Amino acid sequence: MPLDHSVIGVESAPHERTWTAKDTMLYALGVGSGTDEPAFATEKGQRVLPTFAVLAAQAPGRRLGDYNPAMLVHAEQSFELHRELPPAGGVRTTSKVTGIYDKGSGALVTTEALAVDPESGEPVVTSRSAVFIRGEGGFGGERGPREEWAAPDRAPDHKVTYPTRPDQALLYRLSGDYNPLHSDPEFAAPAGFDRPILHGLCTYGVTGRALLHAVAGSDPARFRAMSGRFSSPVFPGESLTVSIWVDGSAVLFRTAKDDGTVVIDRGRAEVSPEA
Repeated sequence: MPLDHSVIGVESAPHERTWTAKDTMLYALGVGSGTDEPAFATEKGQRVLPTFAVLAAQAPGRRLGDYNPAMLVHAEQSFELHRELPPAGGVRTTSKVTGIYDKGSGALVTTEALAVDPESGEPVVTSRSAVFIRGEGGFGGERGPREEWAAPDRAPDHKVTYPTRPDQALLYRLSGDYNPLHSDPEFAAPAGFDRPILHGLCTYGVTGRALLHAVAGSDPARFRAMSGRFSSPVFPGESLTVSIWVDGSAVLFRTAKDDGTVVIDRGRAEVSPEA
């Protein structure tokens, strides 16, 4: 059964989500925070890592049709924070599929979600994402827009390396993504992996930590937006190096493994000036 194009542009019913201080601490641990980041990993003066915004804005999606879930990979992710997230709180989210594009070997499905304050209706997070479903292309549709991106012709202003733990995916999955691709070798094998891979959003969160500390003075209130394209899988236990170029409030970045393989490409972030 082909993907259902009738869902494009149809807004979902509102979905309410709440989180606790324990949830945001667990998320911080899941993306690598530890004793050197007590403001995020403990309740002492607790604040929230900006990339938690992606989880806060998640809502049940519409059925896209019948396909093998092992063939689906997270392709792109972006978010805009309209205000700093509290350690415990809640939002009301609506979402919609914004496009289904024909990439030949597969289909790229893009979505957008808007999370608002349940009481005031004011925007809290705008989240946009894309998934690539292998084997679902070739239907004769548009290939989709392409945004130009190039790293500056100079050395990065910052390079930050963080390790990941061999059990990082098992810890990160406790924040809600129980896809067996990240925990079950028998499920990972048909997708072409000899062992479970790290969640793309875990790699994204590790990268967000590097950006937060390198260019936003470790202040979540200054972190406005982030986007990137997932370009290669990461296995738990591999180290990640984030190369960062800064031009005022605009930031470009790229995340790579020790062997130079780029795992998040075309990265952009936006930070507010220091108060």
